[in-house]
Amino acid sequence: MNDPQRVPGDRKYHSLSELVGNTPLLRVTTPLPDPQPGFWAKLEGLSPGGMKARAALSMVTGARRRGELAEGGTIVESTSGTLGIGLAYVGIALGHPVILVTDREIDALTLALLRAYGARVEIVGEPHPRGGWQRARRDRVNELLAEHAGSFWPDQYNNPDNAAGYEPLGRELLNQLDRLDTVVCSVGTGGHSAGIASAIRPHRPDVRIVGVDSPGSTLFGEPPEKRLMRGLGSSIHPDNVAYDRFDEVHWVGPAEAARTCRELARGNFVSGGWSTGAVALVSAWYAAGIGPDRIVGVFPDGPHRYWETIYDDEFVDRNGLHTTRGERRPLDREDERHEGTARWSRSRRVADPCPGRTAGTDCPVCGQDGALS
Repeated sequence: MNDPQRVPGDRKYHSLSELVGNTPLLRVTTPLPDPQPGFWAKLEGLSPGGMKARAALSMVTGARRRGELAEGGTIVESTSGTLGIGLAYVGIALGHPVILVTDREIDALTLALLRAYGARVEIVGEPHPRGGWQRARRDRVNELLAEHAGSFWPDQYNNPDNAAGYEPLGRELLNQLDRLDTVVCSVGTGGHSAGIASAIRPHRPDVRIVGVDSPGSTLFGEPPEKRLMRGLGSSIHPDNVAYDRFDEVHWVGPAEAARTCRELARGNFVSGGWSTGAVALVSAWYAAGIGPDRIVGVFPDGPHRYWETIYDDEFVDRNGLHTTRGERRPLDREDERHEGTARWSRSRRVADPCPGRTAGTDCPVCGQDGALS
């Protein structure tokens, strides 16, 4: 894995856009919670602008190339935080003002960073009565687009440039690993799992793509419920989710994800947020069953934005996240005896749940435009 010809510190860049991607792999052998032989973690949190900078750069450059965004034009987007950081990064790199619409549930660190990076941040005060926070944010985005002539809305959930931005990530994995059996990805907009699969499958068609979702998310056909975790899951059916590329889906709850994040921090130092914890748990389980060095888990971020949640003892106590059942393996949803969706579970039956796409009929989930998000 080490290049003997490489001189430490030999890379020099002339623009921020050149820094996006090319993230390292770290071998993780921490028991999560049981001993496991090791899996590779793709450390996207070490990239300036975070993982979503890949998508942001792809969507913005695509819009510029097609003439949808003029030089110096304004970018307007709804975000719970992560894409906002990526768009602020790309806005500075390419010279675009950025307006971000979020809600009062955004964490304080992200809000402060977005403002420090020069983004204009608008906070929606109340959820939409039918469509929740996501609908309320979307309504304000539409108002801002009307107010700013020539502005551009990336629409990360349905923009194919989102997924295209992660194809280089898939190619990086092909170059970094001689052996690869399984790639584990959290799923929200569906962008990075779709992009990785598009890059890897033509070269290694047998590689398993595993999605990780949140209980209460509608992404894979479950009924919508209020979700504690942000960054994975959705309450709509985004067009970017490549359902036909997944071999399996796991649902990991907040207690399991938070516990895994803390175990990673103690035993590995490199940790992250909800998505990172959920992906690490599933990756460790696969490594224990398949063997070392053949599993990759994509770690989307680091721990810093979660100091008020995952790494705050009072938050953990208040939300009952210390109370876990010590699950050491996922329940199989194909087993009729499974105990419902409250705890870690998995399914090998993956299909697009949106009748708007599959049958041409109204979708009650998408028709609500993101209730409970």
